[in-house]
Amino acid sequence: MTRLLYTIRRGSAAALAALSLCLAAALAPTPLLAESPAAADLDRAVSALRAVTTLRADFVQTDGNGQRSKGVLSLKKGGKIRFQYAPGNPLLVLSDGHALYVIDSEIHQVQRWPINNSPLGALLDPNRDVARYGTLRQTGDSSLVSIEIKDKGHPEYGIMTMVFVRKAEAPGGLELTAWFTMDAQGRRTIIQLAGHRYGMALSDDLFRHRDTRARPHK
Repeated sequence: MTRLLYTIRRGSAAALAALSLCLAAALAPTPLLAESPAAADLDRAVSALRAVTTLRADFVQTDGNGQRSKGVLSLKKGGKIRFQYAPGNPLLVLSDGHALYVIDSEIHQVQRWPINNSPLGALLDPNRDVARYGTLRQTGDSSLVSIEIKDKGHPEYGIMTMVFVRKAEAPGGLELTAWFTMDAQGRRTIIQLAGHRYGMALSDDLFRHRDTRARPHK
């Protein structure tokens, strides 16, 4: 398991695809006692997510079939996120702080979900999801912190596992380097981040969805 998690820092997307398939079996939960190191790491992860005001990073997305997509992630405090895929990919994923949109310009389709109904809710609202539903997972590597987010009362929301690298210059001392999501249908997706840039000005317009599809005449 240590070797698999090490590949996150080395940037091996092929190994990430394999990691998504064995993650649930290989990571064992750590009980969170009041004064335990595990509880402290969970608190640090929550603090690190809260400390990010804005973030921009390159991402590689790998699905359960090993299909890879690249692009740029923009994140802004308040539940705003944008996955801008590389040219040639018709997808755009946005959150304006209230709803998550998946936009496919090729087939002119827009799907919308409340943030809370998506595993990404853990990233977009760390105050609610990580602190309440987080479970620390053993990694075998002291430089990594892995937290699984799952709402047992709502299994339809899916599961999200976030992996942080200890990094003194990152907000809160931890840098989110990858996450793994599994939706209610068992579909796994891995996002790997690199080239983190913090604190830049990001307009709210970047995270707003404007429906430009032609509407039928009445």
